[in-house]
Amino acid sequence: MARPKATMPSYRLHRSTKRAVVTIDGKDFYLGKYNSPESKAEYARLMAEYAVTGKAPRTDDESDAITVTELLASYWRHARTYYVKNGRPTSEQAAMKFVLRTLRRLFGDQPATEFGPIALKVVRQEWIDAGHSRGTINRNVQRITRVFKWAASEELLPVSVHQALATVDGLRKGRSAARETERIAPIDLKIVEATMQELTPVVADMVRLQMLTGMRPVEVCSIRPCDVDRSGDVWEYHVDGHKTEHHERDRVVYIGPEAQALLAPYLLRDAQTHCFSPREADRQFRQEKRAKRQRPLRYEYRRSRQDNRIRHFYDTSSYRRAIHRACDRAFPPAEELTGDALKAWQSDHRWSPNRIRHTTATEVRRRFGLEAAQVILGHSVADVTQIYAERDAEKAREVARAIG
Repeated sequence: MARPKATMPSYRLHRSTKRAVVTIDGKDFYLGKYNSPESKAEYARLMAEYAVTGKAPRTDDESDAITVTELLASYWRHARTYYVKNGRPTSEQAAMKFVLRTLRRLFGDQPATEFGPIALKVVRQEWIDAGHSRGTINRNVQRITRVFKWAASEELLPVSVHQALATVDGLRKGRSAARETERIAPIDLKIVEATMQELTPVVADMVRLQMLTGMRPVEVCSIRPCDVDRSGDVWEYHVDGHKTEHHERDRVVYIGPEAQALLAPYLLRDAQTHCFSPREADRQFRQEKRAKRQRPLRYEYRRSRQDNRIRHFYDTSSYRRAIHRACDRAFPPAEELTGDALKAWQSDHRWSPNRIRHTTATEVRRRFGLEAAQVILGHSVADVTQIYAERDAEKAREVARAIG
């Protein structure tokens, strides 16, 4: 938003030199001969830039002097407001914060114009040595180049700095020392069933809903009554703020009869309230605990204060942790396991909710084909014209009627 004219720095005469001058953020900018067309044109240019940026333009000397730390501070002010969805920071903001901290630690005092491809490879090697996966490292390197691209667009740095960083190729599979990760595999349904015996009814229903619909973990956490269109025999969950929304793609989850029966009780609440609540799950857990207790408590403790510390909705992290805790109860490790041995056991016996999608995808692809799996899961491998949109939706409804 442009600044009001009343706050704009004034064009005035510098008496000792007879030149026009304007002072912006305490810095004097000399414009040329006072009252000349050239000086007034330069004043207009500076004011137009000031109205957009809200700060004094940088000189060439200042661009050379800006440090990496100063650049990162400017970028973080941008990132804190840009990487936000539905009023909450996105996972990209957390990932970017990690990248910025690494950059500041290794190169914070260095002039930003001197941060080139070799420096970028030094940062990359730090992550390789720390054991990060190749895919994570490549994404983080892209985040660094994005920071310098933004700086060029704000005229904080010459565009040549970003162009030089863009010449660094990503790590290739089998051609670097970076750790490779296994592809996310479907989860054995016997393991899921054993785990669900240890889940609260709320979280168990979230898992079942994922299995029936192929929802992403964030989608099952975010669903609200107002998001579900119940006008047809197959309900449609129009996902608000989904991961490809900024590409202007709609994401619709189709909900068949079995999933409808499961979801229906959770829709009997305020339309804007999340269907699945950690507070409800916590109450269920404690009720079951009291029912199993052999001796009654001497005193009943008030939990209102503790309840207020529990959020009204799950996010992907709290949903995953609830499943991991249930896995630990369903498959308890031996008491003697500690350290790396305990971590290895937990890695083998814990599963995360994103694997449910892969299980559903495998089943849908086996029964209905690859195209149906792409539609159900909301994947987009190519731009689809409006002519094919209804065909895809009908295919998804067909699958939902059959499996969900």
